[in-house]
Amino acid sequence: MSDQPTSLPSLPGPAIASGSAAGPSWSQRLGSVLVIIICLELGLFLLVYPWTDGWSDNYFSYAVPGGIRATWHAFWNNSFVRGGVSGVGAVNLWIAVTEVFRLFARRSSNRS
Repeated sequence: MSDQPTSLPSLPGPAIASGSAAGPSWSQRLGSVLVIIICLELGLFLLVYPWTDGWSDNYFSYAVPGGIRATWHAFWNNSFVRGGVSGVGAVNLWIAVTEVFRLFARRSSNRS
């Protein structure tokens, strides 16, 4: 005789219906909508703001002390830096658009 049990005891758990697939809950949809709104607003801001006059006259363009202020200000107003910030804005817009498509794809797949 062996000291080991011959079968494992069954554990009680929730019954899961095999035919029904649970869709995303309201909190997941709300999270997706919030991500879309935040990425859309941030993306539009970062895409447009570096090319306005407010970009060169804000606090951060003058935030460094003394002797390197002119160099920092020239770097801050460089078109490549502005383009890089606008590129980050474009990436945020891309994330927002893909989230919209993913949200509607989940919604249509739950209906069928």
